[in-house]
Amino acid sequence: MHHDVRVETTAEADAAMVWRVWSDFDRFPEWDPREEESKLDGPFTVGTQGWSKQRGYGRNRITLTAVEEGRRWQATTPLPGGTLVIDHALTDLGNGRVRLTKNYTATGPLAIAFRLYYARRIRREVLPSFEALAAEANRLAESSP
Repeated sequence: MHHDVRVETTAEADAAMVWRVWSDFDRFPEWDPREEESKLDGPFTVGTQGWSKQRGYGRNRITLTAVEEGRRWQATTPLPGGTLVIDHALTDLGNGRVRLTKNYTATGPLAIAFRLYYARRIRREVLPSFEALAAEANRLAESSP
């Protein structure tokens, strides 16, 4: 059993700067209103483990299970009897615009709870997170020489 939730938006921001912010996992709490704590135990590459704590949730162990430099990364979290895979995609639309996409896939017995409870909350909370990501990318672009 599995359930998917996809959230997507278009933002005004430089793709390279968005990637720089989105791949700096340890700094998420500095700009993302959802993140309370986040830490990787190594570099931003496949196989690196770490953890994340979002506001209102417990701390979750994550493993980076895909990284396509400048385009996409994926984090997998174990669930009882299954997994939660969060795929993050960045598409450069040109002219200073990007498409940001997050796709959540829950498998196992908790997929039902994910669909009934977490899916609504994710849809509500991810768009402000995307806005904060673009704002941080723009702030960095303005402060870079």
